[in-house]
Amino acid sequence: MSTVPFFQDDTRSWGLVEGDAFELLANLPSDSVDAIVTDPPYGIGFHSESWDGADIRRVAGEQPSEGAAFSAWTRQWARECLRVLKPGGHLLAFGAPRKFHRLTTGIEDGGFEIRDLLLWLHAQGAPKSKKLPGGLSSQLKPAYEPVLLARKPLAATTPRNVETWGTGALNIEAARSGDYWPAPLALSHASGCTPHGCSDDCPATLIDAMRPGLRPSRLFFSAKASKAEREAGCDELPIRNDLLYSHPSPRLRRNVHPTIKPLGLMRWLVRLTVPNDGLVVDPFAGSATTGIAALLEGRRFLGIEREGSYVDIACARLTHWAGHSEDER
Repeated sequence: MSTVPFFQDDTRSWGLVEGDAFELLANLPSDSVDAIVTDPPYGIGFHSESWDGADIRRVAGEQPSEGAAFSAWTRQWARECLRVLKPGGHLLAFGAPRKFHRLTTGIEDGGFEIRDLLLWLHAQGAPKSKKLPGGLSSQLKPAYEPVLLARKPLAATTPRNVETWGTGALNIEAARSGDYWPAPLALSHASGCTPHGCSDDCPATLIDAMRPGLRPSRLFFSAKASKAEREAGCDELPIRNDLLYSHPSPRLRRNVHPTIKPLGLMRWLVRLTVPNDGLVVDPFAGSATTGIAALLEGRRFLGIEREGSYVDIACARLTHWAGHSEDER
């Protein structure tokens, strides 16, 4: 596909294009996008998927190490994101803890200012390594994901940039948790929590128990994506075995994307960084959770996704939630 049929003056609320992010970003006009919110490949060889390993090394060219290749690959897409963003436009990118420094370096070398590090503390991950004799293992239990907050350099002072372009500042009021100023930390409730009480393993309960006088749980919370949330809109898609979550027994799903983020979290990030009625682009759209969040928050969305199987899932989910966006706001 040679063109992206969705631009700043387009009246549609969302667009989804199947293709390579490097090629399609190049077809977007400069200074036309309000924010980039994305969950790109992490460069950790995830389940031996080519999009998280071999393809990164191929695009990066000859590099002295896997880490250097990931930085070079990140720098290439970050440069295109920088070009299409309006001055002062923000970029949010998730990453893996052990490669996050490479993600940061690549985005900074792409021309962005590094503004902050956000943490999504979920505490619900399972360790991937085997137990060794003597109570040993090679990994800790995953408990958080870092999110880089970067910004395209301003064209003027912050007030003047906001006045001219609508970008450059964070939406503090829209992202408050109650009366509290938003912090760079999002906590996740456990799957067993209800409005009437939390599970014993809930991160909110555990962190409050450590500092009862401070009540850290006053910070923003977002539960992990439930089955109903991830499957909404996918009724017509085929049922497949979710290989990532197939142990100890097979788990059948229609939405088999392996790294789905919760809608509550993505809606908070969209509110924080995307101006009202603004256009948010995700060059690695996956199953389009960023896009759903954008629609529910009254923003416009353009997603780019290379993998055809994920495009089908993303289109089904976006179509479903677009019909519910007014009710969910």
